[in-house]
Amino acid sequence: MIIVDDHPVVRDGLRGIFTGDEDFEVVGEAADGPEALAVARLTDPDVVLMDLRMPKMSGAEVIRRLREQAPGIHVLVLTTFYDDADVLPAIEQGATGYLLKDTPRAELRRAVRAAARGETVLSPSVAGVLTHRARTPERRTLSRRELEVLGLIARGATNREVAAKLFVTEATVKTHLLHLFAKLGVNDRAAAVAAAYETGLLTPGADG
Repeated sequence: MIIVDDHPVVRDGLRGIFTGDEDFEVVGEAADGPEALAVARLTDPDVVLMDLRMPKMSGAEVIRRLREQAPGIHVLVLTTFYDDADVLPAIEQGATGYLLKDTPRAELRRAVRAAARGETVLSPSVAGVLTHRARTPERRTLSRRELEVLGLIARGATNREVAAKLFVTEATVKTHLLHLFAKLGVNDRAAAVAAAYETGLLTPGADG
């Protein structure tokens, strides 16, 4: 794991949370986006725990470049900002999770473990932002790839099978699912398929 934050005292505090726990190894730190990309290239971490607003490069841009540089990397955002302008670009660029800096230590450690497994981790307030946006009409438009994922899920495909069919990683499939859930205002695969039929995104017989 690497820690990315432009405040040294914050980096020190975060490192202290994980020091002494054999489940974690902090292999590097960075103070801004370009440095984060360089450190990630050198250390090849499983998880990048990063702030969103830093000098030199936007958080969303850092996430996008990290994902391009290492598609299997998991980016866990830890910030104080959770409005639409911050949350949505980060999620859309492939963030595995989004937490706020008031997250308790034990919960943060659990979140990093989950992120390393490719699981989506969202603080309640961030989930609320996504749910609110999902209820607006413009958020119900799915991308071509999201529709492909949805169609495969409707036929009963697992994440692994979807990944193999579309030649992407399982982590990428999970990111598409996160987007689907947010846009459709649901919390699981079955509800996503049901909502897609209800709204006409899928039609009976057309997904096979």
